[in-house]
Formats: sequence, C-alpha cells, structure tokens
Amino acid sequence: MNPFSYTRAAGAEAAIHAGAAHGAKFLGGGTNLVDLMKSDVEHPTALVDINHIGLDSVVKMADGVRIGALVRNSDLANHPLIVESYPMLSHALLAGASPQLRNRATTGGNLMQRTRCYYFADTAFPACNKRAPGSGCAAINGFNRIHAILGQTDEGATSAHTCIATHPSDMCVALYALGAKVEVDGPKGKRVIPVTEFHRLPGDDPAKDTVLGEGELITGVTLPAAKFAKNSWYLKARDRQSYAFALVSVAAGLEMSGGSSGIIKSAGLALGGVAHKPWRSAEAEAALVGKPATRETFVQAAELTVKGAKTYEHNAFKVELAKQCVVKTLMQAAQIT
Repeated sequence: MNPFSYTRAAGAEAAIHAGAAHGAKFLGGGTNLVDLMKSDVEHPTALVDINHIGLDSVVKMADGVRIGALVRNSDLANHPLIVESYPMLSHALLAGASPQLRNRATTGGNLMQRTRCYYFADTAFPACNKRAPGSGCAAINGFNRIHAILGQTDEGATSAHTCIATHPSDMCVALYALGAKVEVDGPKGKRVIPVTEFHRLPGDDPAKDTVLGEGELITGVTLPAAKFAKNSWYLKARDRQSYAFALVSVAAGLEMSGGSSGIIKSAGLALGGVAHKPWRSAEAEAALVGKPATRETFVQAAELTVKGAKTYEHNAFKVELAKQCVVKTLMQAAQIT
C-alpha cells in the first residue's frame, strides 16, 4: 500500500475542498476502496474521511424519498419508508455482501463500487484497460464466465479501449429500475444526475466508471414517488447462496390496473451482472406497457432485454439465464404463480 495523507472532514464544504486535490479519494465505509488499496489496484495520494459530515438520514418528501450518501446499507434496507414503499430496493440491498459489510457500506460508496473482474483485481495480470489504460483486456481470451454480454467494448484483445467487465452492485440495479437520481456537489457547484446516466459504458475510456468530475462528492440519492410498492421484485442468480456477486440479477417493478391479472400501466426493468453498468432496457419496458401481466408478455420483454448480446467462450449461458431471470422476476412482481 502506497503512502497517503488522511483528513477527517468536518463538513461537506471542507470535504469537497480536500477532495479536489489530485489523487484524493473520499472515504465512507471503505469496504471496496480499502481492499483495492491493499491489493495495489488503487493508489490514492489522500483519503478524505466523510463519515462525520452528516448525509446519513432517509427523509420522506412530497414527491418521493431522499437518501443521504452516508446511509449504511443495513439501515437503508430495513428503513420503514424503504421496506413499505420501495421493497425492491430493500431486497436488493439484503442480497448484497454479508451483514457485517452491509453495516459499513454506504449508499454513495455502493454507487462507486468497482468491478470484480479477476483481471482488474489481480495486478499479476498486466493486461487490464480499467487498471492500466492501454494495456489490453485479458478477459476476452481468458476465463470470462462472469463478464459482460451487453454494452461492452471488445474490438480486439490489444485495443486500448477493450473492456468486458461488469458492474457488481445489487443496490444500483434497483435504483435503475426505480428511476432514481444522484445528487452531487463539487468545486463547480451542485448538480443532479439521473442514475441511468451516472455510470459509464467502457467506450473510449474503460478506466472511468462514472461521470463524476474531479472532487465531486455524492451527497444523496432521490427516489420518485412510489408506484411499484405492490408489484416489484429483485432476483439474484449466483454461484452460491451467499457472499457471491451476481452472474445475472433483475430488478422489476410494475404499476398495474385491475389487480395482479390486470393491464400494466408502467414498468421499471433493469439487469445486473451483464454489462459495465446496470442495464435498463427502455425497449423492454415499453413492450410491457399496455399489455396484460402474463407469462407470454414477460417472455417477449425478456427477449428484448438481451437484444444485441455478444458472448464469449465461457459466458454464453448468460443470455438464456438472463431471459429466464427476467421472466421469473416479472412473474414474482405480478404475483403470478
């Protein structure tokens, strides 16, 4: 681990000032950042501790809920407002990590999680464009079972832009389906970013995970007024029941008229474990609207969620797995047995 300075910020303004220094990183729960520092993947020159600047409350608003960036995952998953009005988010949080990690991990930190690609996390592999820009992507011709099938950049194993890594968060998949927004503050002022625009696809810069600028601090997340409380679900398919990241996950919410067998008025549908960011399919959502909540409707939507998928030697199974998970999640959300 490289040497670094440590600053305990007394407020958001002080944190932003300290975080604007080149190479500085904000420290919340540290459950991902500290691990990456220990494994020599992250090399911050300074850590800015933001645990004492507030931002740790969940507040009901007239048009939804605001979640502070420092609300712990366990607290958020069990908060009455979330359990009652946004159960999909509660389910997603409880599917992630262990209770001990959820007790430390924060909302803002969860948004900033980095990929669990083995080639990124292990510096013994020199080829990783996320960790060492321009070095290539070892995953394409390596063991790529957990890797992306959508939105990846894979024009060649030696390309400086190649990346087939996936985003690891469970929480973020639910936030995408719910249409959340991310509030940030920084040296250039405050802004609000739709969560679907917060994370980046690898494009021409795989090392950059989000659209955050230098020194920008996540201050909160807002959820729109609840409309999926009665009909939503989160499903996580993984190699073992606990302490594993998703091969495929699905967050689904349905707003329906006429009860569980009625017509779908609106839908939120997002997948995890399949792309560089949670994957929300506007085309699949649109295909659900105005249709009856039936298996046939859900099968058609599932096909659209993986439209354009590209697979590799070890992860072709993800296409069918994703479709099956979408159908099952929508059936659970609609309460159809």
